[in-house]
Amino acid sequence: MMRLGRAGRELLRWGGGGPPAAAPRRGAEVLVGAAGGESSGIAEILMNRPHARNSLGKVFVNELFSALERLRFDEKVRVVVFKSEVKGVFCAGADLKERAEMDDAEVGHFVKRLRNLMDEIAALPVPTIAAIDGYALGGGLELALACDLRVAASSAKMGLIETTRGLLPGAGGTQRLPRCVGIGLAKELIFTGRQIDGQQALSMGLVNHTVPQNSEGDAAYQRALTLAKEILPQVDIASGMAIEGMCYAQNIPTRDRQEGMAAFREKRPPQFIGK
Repeated sequence: MMRLGRAGRELLRWGGGGPPAAAPRRGAEVLVGAAGGESSGIAEILMNRPHARNSLGKVFVNELFSALERLRFDEKVRVVVFKSEVKGVFCAGADLKERAEMDDAEVGHFVKRLRNLMDEIAALPVPTIAAIDGYALGGGLELALACDLRVAASSAKMGLIETTRGLLPGAGGTQRLPRCVGIGLAKELIFTGRQIDGQQALSMGLVNHTVPQNSEGDAAYQRALTLAKEILPQVDIASGMAIEGMCYAQNIPTRDRQEGMAAFREKRPPQFIGK
């Protein structure tokens, strides 16, 4: 597979009814790219806030919202990969320096906005993959949890560390982590604020795949691209839901459906006739 550096990625030019792509402003913290060539149809959200380790500051969050809005309407996009452009870190979580300047009301509003951001990621109508090549802590892990799939380098560090800062997860971590690893283990990880590596995350079911880190520091990203290419031939979620709806509509007037409902009410085995 061709390795794509920053200069080697082409910015998406939007099609299929989506809004036109604006040229990224100088110093943009979030970029939207496309893996070229045979990986066409794979969009990339590239997180690039090196001075703050991709922490979730106001500008960073606003730009993530904008990137998601563009991708939602692009019919050419079939898979989205979340990747850090900052070596050694996926997302370090909350920007506590910014947070310290907020009053209580502003904190509450901003955390609600973070929760909405994670919901927007989860609601994208195409599969999403988090490529975790470094630290994914607090809100950074919550961002990864909002994705459908997660790939991590074995050396990556993950954890909901909020309790070590006198906080608690506020952007979906208390809900999405137990759905991945189970309630008991999720409680342990949240209560202790423990950090785990990629291999431990795989054994817990927190990530789908783990790979040894390479010299370029992008092993998880490369594995995520391979996974995205496997997904591409499959039908997109929106089309699949439409097919499901058509099939269900055909089932509604059938005698077997009516028999099944009647059998449930009457607490007896159904007698299906294939009609």
